[in-house]
Formats: sequence, C-alpha cells, structure tokens
Amino acid sequence: MRKTWRRARDWMDEKLIGWKYFAAEDNAGMGTVEVILIIVVLVGIVIIFKSQITDLVESIFSKITKQVNKV
Repeated sequence: MRKTWRRARDWMDEKLIGWKYFAAEDNAGMGTVEVILIIVVLVGIVIIFKSQITDLVESIFSKITKQVNKV
C-alpha cells in the first residue's frame, strides 16, 4: 500500500514540476503577443476615428495657443 501511494505521489510531483516548467516557458512569449495585439487595436482605433482625433488635437492646440498669447 505504501509503495502505491509513493508512486502516486512521485507521479503527481513529476506532473506538477512539468506543469511549472510549461507555464513559465509559455508566459515568456505571451508578453510580446499582448503588446502586438494592443498596438494593432490602437492603430485600428486611430484609423477609424482619425478625423475626430484630428479635430480634437487641433482644438486643444488652438486653445493652448490662445492661452499662451494671453500670457
């Protein structure tokens, strides 16, 4: 009975160690994929809302210019 439990424990330990290595190895590349996806989404948003973003930026810069001229 003891040998059976020991073998089961050893098998579980082996699987747990393997999972730890797999999880650590898998996470290394995940950051790169996430960054690329974020960049793609941001570029898509800029393309979709280009005119609104341009109007907003021009409005902000014109207000800044007016305020600078007052000082």
